[in-house]
Amino acid sequence: MGYDNENAGQANGASHSVPFFINGEEVHPAKKFDVTSPATLKVVHQCGAATSAEVQAAVDAASMAFVTWRRALPKTRRDIFLKAAEIMEKRRAELVGYMIAETGASEGWAQFNINVAKDLIIDVAGRIAGLEGSFPATEDEHTGALVLREPFGVILAIAPWNAPYILGARSVIFPIAAGNTAILKASELSPRVMWAICSVFKEAGLPAGVLNMIVHEPSAAAAITSSLIANPAIKKINFTGSTPVGRIIGRLAGEQLKPVLLELGGKAPAIVWEDADLDVAAKWCAIGAFFNSGQVCMSTERILVHKKVRAAFEEKLKGAIDQIFGGGQDAPVLIHAPSVDKNRKLMRDAVSKGAKVVYGDVEAEESTGTRMRPIVISGVSTEMDIYQTESFGPTVSLFEIDTEEEALRIANDTEYGLTSAVFTEDLRRGLRFAKEIETGAVHINGMTIHDESALPHGGAKSSGYGRFNAIGLHEWVRTKTVTFKY
Repeated sequence: MGYDNENAGQANGASHSVPFFINGEEVHPAKKFDVTSPATLKVVHQCGAATSAEVQAAVDAASMAFVTWRRALPKTRRDIFLKAAEIMEKRRAELVGYMIAETGASEGWAQFNINVAKDLIIDVAGRIAGLEGSFPATEDEHTGALVLREPFGVILAIAPWNAPYILGARSVIFPIAAGNTAILKASELSPRVMWAICSVFKEAGLPAGVLNMIVHEPSAAAAITSSLIANPAIKKINFTGSTPVGRIIGRLAGEQLKPVLLELGGKAPAIVWEDADLDVAAKWCAIGAFFNSGQVCMSTERILVHKKVRAAFEEKLKGAIDQIFGGGQDAPVLIHAPSVDKNRKLMRDAVSKGAKVVYGDVEAEESTGTRMRPIVISGVSTEMDIYQTESFGPTVSLFEIDTEEEALRIANDTEYGLTSAVFTEDLRRGLRFAKEIETGAVHINGMTIHDESALPHGGAKSSGYGRFNAIGLHEWVRTKTVTFKY
């Protein structure tokens, strides 16, 4: 399906107001705010702005629904999830349009979001029946024991805008599949996308109150988030977003002695060794760095290239960027002008301290202040801000390395540890690197952006803790030990 950013407001209806989902019904609060397209800088629609009344109503609905949903048969949950995946496919064109309108995403990135979200839903559906307890042996031959796995209760899910179908869906499908109920605190930048997730599950037959959604204005973020975390009915939290905000979420949850799953920022390195297939490495480093304008927590931010192939790789990287991201009159869109300003500031700082721009133009004027083309710099040193700062934009740093030790030192010299990549034809070397890189995932001969339902996903160090995907159901149940005499 094609979707025209220029007509995004008209297609979605600038007079439309995105409602909440509370207890299976759409709720239209009196207070609203505008949602603006970063591509056109026009209002595409409005969205309701939550007050404490709507927040409490969502908590009450989730609490009430938990009483019965926790007892729903695995088959019942499975069938609802499989139906939701069918509906998501049936409504694909509609859903893609919402994401393009709200975030300025390319159609390819929006389609990718639908594909991954649908795969996650189908995969979770197949795992529901396998969530079981155990019957361990005990020290006393006349004592038996059961270890039950029970849902926590009401879950608070906080999801961002940059991959809204993927991250919005995964924030709630694992908890509700395991028998919890959820409140999705949707991003104010992509509320209609997250409304659509709830709408899909409602259409699939999910009982009222199992999945609720609220949105707030940016100015209300601190008050509403802290009140939800402190609410006695909320039993666990998951948050995907920046590391600074993750620290706040973790602190607030810790004060309430509530568990939390955090998937935070990254500074993903890609190591290109001297024996790498340079065409493959250049392609995946380009996509890894600039897919969705670099606005992915797994985006490649450092490319560490062996000195023997540095010159050849640099030329191939330029060619790959031209081929994949070149062309078109307008530059790719970022979510707002401050993101562009941040990346330009990082590049200017680096250049003023001796770095060299090897691809792109830091000062290029674009049609809007929300657009920026890919930039590659080399000669980055530790005193430059870009060395440690997550750019979360279309910029990447190129380093020349000579030894495995040097590559690992630079790769690990960051507070982050979400994902990484290694390009080599020697699997033994690749596995050596994989064992020593301090990240939650290492992809050998593949890009740093990699997320699929069968594989655990999460980070190390300041990139968070806990895991989504394959083992994600176990994050949302706790054990209860029962012993009995016989």
